[in-house]
Amino acid sequence: MDPTPLIDELIAREGGYVTHPADRGGPTRYGITQAVARAHGYAGDMARLPLATANAIYRADYWTKPGLDGIAALAPKVAAELFDTGANMGTGTAAGFLRRALNALNRNGADYPDIAAAGVIDAAALTALKAFLRVRGVAGETILVKALDALQGERYVALAEARPADEAFLYGWLANRIG
Repeated sequence: MDPTPLIDELIAREGGYVTHPADRGGPTRYGITQAVARAHGYAGDMARLPLATANAIYRADYWTKPGLDGIAALAPKVAAELFDTGANMGTGTAAGFLRRALNALNRNGADYPDIAAAGVIDAAALTALKAFLRVRGVAGETILVKALDALQGERYVALAEARPADEAFLYGWLANRIG
């Protein structure tokens, strides 16, 4: 699966240059934080971050590095959800959501064994996903995406509860990231 359409949609949602006083990530462009841009060697003004640089960062850090090609080969909608969640909350959080959902959906290990709670997509996660899809069929992918959305939504609410400044973002997070 080519992630280009997902990257394009994400960049369109994120918009251009943003600097919000409540955003701990600091200035962003196309949703790329200054820290991430700097880690990729971009030293310029964030308001001028090239679109091609943002595309390359999303592909490398949020698609390739976490192993979403493996997920996309089995469940493209799940891969798309994990990509968006990873870009917004971190790839470790997205992978953790996948593992939690797969464990909760395995009927106490009757369908496949639990996998360790970890923030990575590895062979164990792929094996569990394959087993889940084998047991649940085509509808399983849709249900798994709903479970991932539920975990993401709960995390957003918890963030806003723990840090009132994040309330400035909660409505947009829920409107643009869930479902």
